[in-house]
Amino acid sequence: MSEMNAIRAHHRGGPEQLTYEKAPRPQPGPGDILVAVRAASVTAGELDWDATWTDSFDGSGHDRTPTIPSHEFSGVVAALGDGATGWQEGDEVYGLVPFTRDGAAAEYVALPAYAATAKPASLTHDQAAAVPLAALTAWQALVDHARVRPGQRVLVHGGAGGVGAFVVQIATALGADVTATVGPNDLEFVRSLGADTAIDYVHQRFEDEIDPVDVVVDLAGGRTLAKSWNVLRPGGFLIGIAAPPDQQEAERHNAHGVFFIVEPDRAGLESITRLIQEGRLTPTVDRVLPLTEGRAAYEALEREHQRGKIVLHIDD
Repeated sequence: MSEMNAIRAHHRGGPEQLTYEKAPRPQPGPGDILVAVRAASVTAGELDWDATWTDSFDGSGHDRTPTIPSHEFSGVVAALGDGATGWQEGDEVYGLVPFTRDGAAAEYVALPAYAATAKPASLTHDQAAAVPLAALTAWQALVDHARVRPGQRVLVHGGAGGVGAFVVQIATALGADVTATVGPNDLEFVRSLGADTAIDYVHQRFEDEIDPVDVVVDLAGGRTLAKSWNVLRPGGFLIGIAAPPDQQEAERHNAHGVFFIVEPDRAGLESITRLIQEGRLTPTVDRVLPLTEGRAAYEALEREHQRGKIVLHIDD
């Protein structure tokens, strides 16, 4: 069996379980493509997800260890499984690997052909790898769930992070008036992304600073999530990314509380690609590390503030 280099964990846990080692090269199953990974990015909290370690989202499935993390990637099609259509070997693609499969922190990854789309020509592989999970989360929150329309008011908590930066840009592209809460060092950054208003959550109380909004996208959870009901218009949407909104509070405020798990979505990713090609959406890369430092990348997610995504680069 052919081998590859990969980041793997043999036991459930945090970054301390991750090792750079040899692993079997995956084979594309029916309807799959095999991608030679050029870059992959890491996501905060990923090592806490049941789907990272089992074949189910609630932890009731079978153990999948040793497991490979990181589910957003950019690379080149290396082989096609039976019945896989739409791609040829050598095509540059990017996408989101289903969470109950091994991820892309490796030289190769196998995934359903529908979960990838053509890489934006204007982006490097390192830049493209910072897009799929984060941008699809923002797209599905704003378009699929909240159905944001031009002229609506959107508040995003954590607007400088991997997902938040895409929420700001996509909401702006949809014609919304955007307010972002961020740390004091990120105020100008989110304004540069298109935020109409930036609030310093360290020194300001957002609930005292803004008029009611139509949509809140919360990436913080806890008290921030709880206080967000007070700035939401009746009939509005509170989208919880970090934690599920309280449904009793949703009923009390005559609003919608939504929690969802982002899914691979070629059509959504193609819409995101068009925004990138039009210059209306730009990925933010906090840093690029070699695949050998995959463990360090996940350690950084736990102890440091990032502006955008941490990307793992895989040599050709």
